[in-house]
Amino acid sequence: MTGIFQLTRPVAGLLVAAPMAGYGAGMNPVGILFLLFLLVPMVEIYFLIKVGNIIGAIPTIGLVVFTALLGALLLRVQGWMTLQRARLSMAQGQLPATEMMEGVLLVFAGALLLTPGFVTDSIGFLLLVPPVRKALVRGFISRTSVPFEPPRGGGKPHEHEPRTLEGEYRREDD
Repeated sequence: MTGIFQLTRPVAGLLVAAPMAGYGAGMNPVGILFLLFLLVPMVEIYFLIKVGNIIGAIPTIGLVVFTALLGALLLRVQGWMTLQRARLSMAQGQLPATEMMEGVLLVFAGALLLTPGFVTDSIGFLLLVPPVRKALVRGFISRTSVPFEPPRGGGKPHEHEPRTLEGEYRREDD
């Protein structure tokens, strides 16, 4: 038993690490990122080898380059459309929260599309589909709450807040 994990008996030939009492059930973000950086390349290499065995090495490399170029083109179009919707929302006096969240998903999609491999390209292309993005944003917003409290006292400044005085001045040199 070391650290915050306790090794339990093997399951299907693998040692399973269970969190120790008092540390919660979830992993910390660093652990999740470590697993992603370890597992994603392994999965990508596996699929690249499988596809390479079926269609050949040169066509596989060409397909990876093609998906990256197509993804960059589609990302540019989707990004421009999202930017236009954000500008329209701001012109109407609304906060473009949905468009900003879609922009974050588009950045993530771009990173996935530029990563060589078929699995990341599939997820990246999926994020370029507007209804999928909107559904993910709506799901995120429905699970997240941002507390907002309007100012008390009808918007009158409180006594402890600084007051701003407007006016003009003229400097007179002696």
